[in-house]
Amino acid sequence: MGSKILNFINTLVPSFKKLSLGHGVCSKSLVLSQLPLVRIQCASASIHTSASKQSLMEFFDDKKNWSATEVRVGRAWRKEELRIKSNEDLHKLWFVLLKERNMLLTMEHEYKENVEPLPSPERIDKVKESMINLEEVVRERNRAYYMLETGETGERPGKVAQNRLGLTYFYKSSEHVLPPELNRRWFASRQLWYNRRETNKFLLYYREKLFLEKRKARIRERNHVVQLLKRFPDMDLEALKKHYPNIDVESVKYMKKTRGHFVPA
Repeated sequence: MGSKILNFINTLVPSFKKLSLGHGVCSKSLVLSQLPLVRIQCASASIHTSASKQSLMEFFDDKKNWSATEVRVGRAWRKEELRIKSNEDLHKLWFVLLKERNMLLTMEHEYKENVEPLPSPERIDKVKESMINLEEVVRERNRAYYMLETGETGERPGKVAQNRLGLTYFYKSSEHVLPPELNRRWFASRQLWYNRRETNKFLLYYREKLFLEKRKARIRERNHVVQLLKRFPDMDLEALKKHYPNIDVESVKYMKKTRGHFVPA
């Protein structure tokens, strides 16, 4: 395209050389050949490519780890370490963790297809923990910025609501084009049925089930403490209280079940 424009200009230059201004305008003719020729350059953008060019192999682990039974890796990123990094470093680290997570999930699927165990599967948990910590640090910075500028947290607003079964959950607000009174679809999905007879009956049985599960768990812990005191009457009570904070160790200590089978002297 640029060469065609230059050729067109070069064909026009000889014709302009023969032209001159009239005597009513200037007494001397203006020769265009004495003027510098300005070449027109077409605007072009350079092509940007990433540094690594491994095609689809980026979704797979290094080949030396394919036959390994264990891969030595470090720990997850902590919040204290992420707080001292800049926003640009956090942005780069997020995509590094995202790429690592995609690779590990791909390898996990491939090992499942071949019915083989994934070497060091804890790597997936470490990457997820790092991403959760990084996201929490970014949200902390956003909250601090919005509190300083606007006096609000800037977080997505929400409230505790109840669904159709009467169970509570945290409802996150979202933007809508129509107001609530005109949005029939939203209003139909937000209808509350927890005051009906069937819902109240369901809530009664559901809460009873939760209560029985908590009571059984508390009884299991108390019986376990009883057996410990029965087998080890001289054990450290402070350590036992710290390990079982929901159990009254002092009252359990004087129960009849905690007495061992001893022959009187």
